[in-house]
Amino acid sequence: GDVIELRSGDVVPADARLLDAEAFEVNEAPLTGESAPVAKTPAPVTAAAIADRASMIYEGTSVAAGRAAAVVVAVGAATEVRRASAGDSDRAPPRGVERRLDALARLTAPVALGSGLAITASGLLRRRPAAEIVSSGVGLAVAAVPEGLTVLATLSQLAAARRLSEVGALVRDPRAVEALGRVDVLCADKTGTLTEGKIRLSHVSDGARGARADDLDDALEHVLAVARRASPERAPGERLPHLTDQALVDGARRAGVRARHGLGSWQRLDALPFEPSRGYFASLGAHPGGAIISVKGAPEVVLPACSERRIGGRRVPLDDDTRRELVREGMRLARRGLRVLAVAERVAPKIETIAAEHVEGLSFCGFVGLSDPVHPSAREAMSRVRKAGVRPIMLTGDHPSTANAIAAELGLLDENGVTTGPELDEMSDAELSAKLPEISVCARTSPAHKVRIIRALQTAGRVVAMTGDGANDSPAIQLADAGVAIGEHAASAAREAADLVVTDGRIETIVDAILEGRALWPAVRDAVSVLVGGNLGEIGFSLAGGIARGSSPLNARQLLLVNLITDTLPALALALRPPRRKDAEELLREGPDVSLGRMLTRDLVWRGSVTAAAAGAGYAVSRLTGATRARASTVSLVALTGAQLGQTLVSGWESRAVVATGLGSLAVLLAVVQTPIVSRAFGCRPLGPVGLAQAGGSTVVATAASAVIPPLTERASRLVAKWRQREP
Repeated sequence: GDVIELRSGDVVPADARLLDAEAFEVNEAPLTGESAPVAKTPAPVTAAAIADRASMIYEGTSVAAGRAAAVVVAVGAATEVRRASAGDSDRAPPRGVERRLDALARLTAPVALGSGLAITASGLLRRRPAAEIVSSGVGLAVAAVPEGLTVLATLSQLAAARRLSEVGALVRDPRAVEALGRVDVLCADKTGTLTEGKIRLSHVSDGARGARADDLDDALEHVLAVARRASPERAPGERLPHLTDQALVDGARRAGVRARHGLGSWQRLDALPFEPSRGYFASLGAHPGGAIISVKGAPEVVLPACSERRIGGRRVPLDDDTRRELVREGMRLARRGLRVLAVAERVAPKIETIAAEHVEGLSFCGFVGLSDPVHPSAREAMSRVRKAGVRPIMLTGDHPSTANAIAAELGLLDENGVTTGPELDEMSDAELSAKLPEISVCARTSPAHKVRIIRALQTAGRVVAMTGDGANDSPAIQLADAGVAIGEHAASAAREAADLVVTDGRIETIVDAILEGRALWPAVRDAVSVLVGGNLGEIGFSLAGGIARGSSPLNARQLLLVNLITDTLPALALALRPPRRKDAEELLREGPDVSLGRMLTRDLVWRGSVTAAAAGAGYAVSRLTGATRARASTVSLVALTGAQLGQTLVSGWESRAVVATGLGSLAVLLAVVQTPIVSRAFGCRPLGPVGLAQAGGSTVVATAASAVIPPLTERASRLVAKWRQREP
C-alpha cells in the first residue's frame, strides 16, 4: 500500500505497480537476466511472463533512467525475487564418496570381529598358549582396520580444490568437488555465463545487405554514422545512462566511424531524448550543407515516419511493399537474437530546435543490431559437457527469439525448440516431469521457474549443477547439487549461494571442474584399494596361517608395522595426486556407482588376493629352504609389505609423490627388519641374501602381475561388452 518515488540510480525496494512514469527504464538483470534496460509505463498489461509486465517493477532491480511513482504490492518473502528461495531447505542429503566410504568403513567392524574370533577359535582347538591366542586375535583385528579411510575423502577433495584454484575456480565447499563428479545435468543461465553479459554493436544493415560491425564498407559506415549522430553526447570518461546508447557509441568508435562521417563537420544543435512513449532518439545538427535530423529508434516507430529510402547514395520513394519488406528484414534480424534499431534522417529547414512534429518524412538508412555476444569458447565447452555425459540446459529471462538464436549458435537447440516460463506455469508437476527430457532451452524464466526446474530434475534422480552470475540465479544455485557462480563480478548473493566460484568467467573452467570431480573417483578408488585391499590380503594370509598352525604367522606388532607403512603416506599420496587423464569420454565411465562399486570390488579382491599370495609364497618358500618360523615370518612380512607397495607404485607410477612415498616406505621397512635391536622388538629376524631374494622375488612377481593382468582383464571385458552389443 505504500507509494514510493524512484529516480535514476535508485534500487527498487519492493514489488510495485506503476502509477506514473516519465522516460522510465529499469535494469531487470538481477531478476530476469536480460542485459538491456526495460521500458516501463503505467499502462495496464496482462502478461504471464515477468519480463513482459511493463507496468510492474520488482525488488532488487534498479532504475536506469527517468522517474516514476508506484504503489507497493508485495514485500519480503512475497516478492518475485524471494519467492524462489522458499523451500531451499529441502536440499537433497549429502551423498557420494563420503557416504560410500562410511559404508565401507562400517563393514570392517564385522570383518575384524569375525577374523579375530576365527583365529581365536583355531588357537583354542589346538590348545595354544592364551597369550599367543590373544596376540593373534588382536593382531588380526588391527589388520582389518583401514586407519586412513576416514580422512581419505576430505583430503582428496581438498587436493582437488587446490588444483581448481590454480585455474580460476575457488571451491567454497570441498564436498562440491565430488558432487561435480556426479553431475549429469548442467543448467546454465545465458547472460554472463554462456554470453559475455555485455551489449555490443554486432551488425549493421542497409535493409538489403548487412555486415558485422567490424567489417563495414562506406555505405554501411554511413548507416552507423547516422545512428551515432542520433545518440546522446557524453563528457570525457563518462558513461551514458542507457546501455544501448553506450554500446552503439563504443561500437562506432571501434569501427572508426564518427558523427561527422560523410558531412565534413557536424555540430549538435538540439535533441529529443529517448522516452518509452516516444520510442526514438532524435538529434538536430548543423553541417556545411545545412541542418539535418538524425533518428534512431524502434523499427515499428521509425519506419512509419519514413517516406523514402536511401540506397547507395540515392533516395527512392518508400512504398508499402518495400516498407513491409523492411519490417520482415527487421524481424529476421531480431530472430537472430539481435536488439534491432532503425536509423533514418532527413534534411531539415532552418530550425534551431527540434520537436516531435519534425520527425516525419524521413529517409530510411538501415538497421543497427546489438547483442550480448556468445563467449568464444562456449560452443566448444558445451560440446565437452556432452562428451562427459552431462546434459546442458540453457535458462534465460530473454525473449524466446533471442534464446532460440543463442541456443542455435551454441548447438543446444533441438527439434523440441524453446520452452517458456509461462508454459511451465501451466504445467502440473507430473506434466513437468514428463516434459523434462525434452527441455534444452527455457526462455522468459523467473527465479521461481529455475528453482522449479532444478527441483523437478532432482526428484527425477538427476544430479544438477546450476551456473549463473546474478542475484536472480542465487536461489537455483543454492538448491542445485553443485552451485556455480561465474565471473569475478558475480552478484554477492550468487557467490554466497555457490559451492564453486569461477573467477575468470570462462565456461570451460566449469567443464574442467566437472572433469576434476570425475577424476576424483578413480583416485579415491586406488587409495581405498590400497587401504582396504591390502588389509584384506593381510587378513587372508593371517587366517590361512592361523587355521593351519593355530596362530597367525605375523604378530600384532608386525601387522601394525605393515599398516603404518602401507596405509598412511602411500595411500594418501595416491588420493592426493593429480588426475591421470582429463579426457571426458574416459572419465565418463567413472562415478560413484562404477568407481566405488563393481570396479572397487574387483580391485579389492585382486589386491587382497595378490597380497595374500605374495606373503604366502614368501613364507612357504622360506620354510621349504629350512628357515625357522621366525625367519619365514620375516620373509612373509617383507613380501606382504613389498607386494602392497609394488601395487601402489603400479597405480600411481606417474606421480612423484607416490613413487617417493612408496620407495621411502620400503626403505623404512628394510631398515626396521635389518637393524637387529629394532628387528627383534617387532619379532623379526634380520634377513640374509637368500631371505631378501625370496621376499624380493615374491614382491616382483606380485607387482608384475598387478601391472599386466588387470589391464588385460579390463580390455577383454570391453571387447566382450562390444561383442554383446553387436549381437541381434
